[in-house]
Amino acid sequence: MKGIVFTELLEMIEKKFNYALVDHLLTTSELASGGIYTAVGTYDPAEMVTLVDNLSQEVQIAVPDLLRMYGHYMFDKFRRDYSSFIDRYDNAFHLLQSIQNSIHVEVKKIYPDAELPHFDVSQLAENHLCMYYRSERKLADFAYGLIEACLAHFNEKATIHQTILVNDGSQVRFDIVKL
Repeated sequence: MKGIVFTELLEMIEKKFNYALVDHLLTTSELASGGIYTAVGTYDPAEMVTLVDNLSQEVQIAVPDLLRMYGHYMFDKFRRDYSSFIDRYDNAFHLLQSIQNSIHVEVKKIYPDAELPHFDVSQLAENHLCMYYRSERKLADFAYGLIEACLAHFNEKATIHQTILVNDGSQVRFDIVKL
């Protein structure tokens, strides 16, 4: 997993909670990296699980909710740092439909060894988008938060229904229905 995912998670924890919590998590969690991350480095995804699990215990917020919170945080970062990609789209469905064949292609140019989730997307109706998420990282709740933040960015209201297709969370279907 690319280091930017770790560095931004730690930044979010510092902003939403405090630096002392970041320090506590890094010094008390068993991390092969020692909790030292660079944005361009590559790290064991198990460290993300450890950090989020330990964060959940410390702040008494469920892991899925923390991952969704992180999805919102990362979308805001993407919006700030990569606005040229986001500004190409006039609505959330257009942006979400472009993830696999446009946005992830650009990410691979920056981080060639990034292991990105795969999305199959189909628009079932004018107001209904179906997204199939596949990833060995099992961060569908993070993707859920990104979807929510994308909709909010475009001031669009929708329901999001998440269906776990494989019990380990590696495959999930999102049905997004605009209201």
